Amino acid sequence: MEQKIHQGRNVKRFREMLGIKQEALAFDLGNDWNQKKISMLEQKDVIEEDILDQISHALKIPVEAFQNFDEEQAVNVIANTYSFQDFKDNAVASGFSFQPSFNPVDKIVQLYDEKIALYERMLKEKDEMMARLEKLITK
Repeated sequence: MEQKIHQGRNVKRFREMLGIKQEALAFDLGNDWNQKKISMLEQKDVIEEDILDQISHALKIPVEAFQNFDEEQAVNVIANTYSFQDFKDNAVASGFSFQPSFNPVDKIVQLYDEKIALYERMLKEKDEMMARLEKLITK
């Protein structure tokens, strides 16, 4: 059974991966486009070549990505190629494990000290401003 690639869903998938809203893509595509038109486009199985070219240019993604990306195939390849343990081992070996380079408690103390210093500066500025206002009033 041949699985058909849904180009509209691929446009949506890549747009979301890039963190671009439908309104922003519509703006990039020009005056003829709006959020509703992008939404309808993302529901189409097949998108016209010239429109794919425009979207490709706006998102800086090759047209072939929209035409050929099949999420189910990608998931199957990853699932059949890597086990979770392989992933974990590779992540640790390549330095992708999360090890903060700072002590979180020290960071909290530092932020607290900065906040106190800021409050003190603000109080000092307020007192100076009040003194100036009192001088103006007494003149």
